[in-house]
Amino acid sequence: MSELTITLLRLGYLVLLWLFVLATIGVLRRDIYGTRIVQRQLRRAAPAPVATPPAPLAPTGPTDPLPRRESPRREAPARLVVTGGPLRGTTLPLGSAEILIGRAPACTLVLDDDYSSLRHARVFERAGQWYVEDLGSTNGTFVGKTRIEDATPLLLGTPLKVGQSTIELQR
Repeated sequence: MSELTITLLRLGYLVLLWLFVLATIGVLRRDIYGTRIVQRQLRRAAPAPVATPPAPLAPTGPTDPLPRRESPRREAPARLVVTGGPLRGTTLPLGSAEILIGRAPACTLVLDDDYSSLRHARVFERAGQWYVEDLGSTNGTFVGKTRIEDATPLLLGTPLKVGQSTIELQR
């Protein structure tokens, strides 16, 4: 073989070796830093023009001595928000289906956290009330500062601690 052929083979081998090293570094980087979460913002429609209400008419009949007091409408939670941890800012809309929380890819909220189990906890609705249940996790699920064992009511704004993440029900 000529000297030129051997030099080209050496350079080709060196290029392949560097490609292998760079590919290995890319895989290690993805394993260390996890999946990148991209926040997608929904386009909001332009607000509808607000019509001014007509002026109230003067009362013509007898006035009611006790004004009616409207009962405050109880607003149901509309979303589950991650307020602390690696996925801070992630929002899940609440529907009729339960929400599984854990590291497994099949979970609704997938946590990239060594302190959470594959199937750590589930949040579900029963008779208009939202509950959280620990699914036998190793490190436990906490509502407020209390470790839970079975289904526990989850109130608006109460912190739910799963691994290193803090989650809340919000309107």
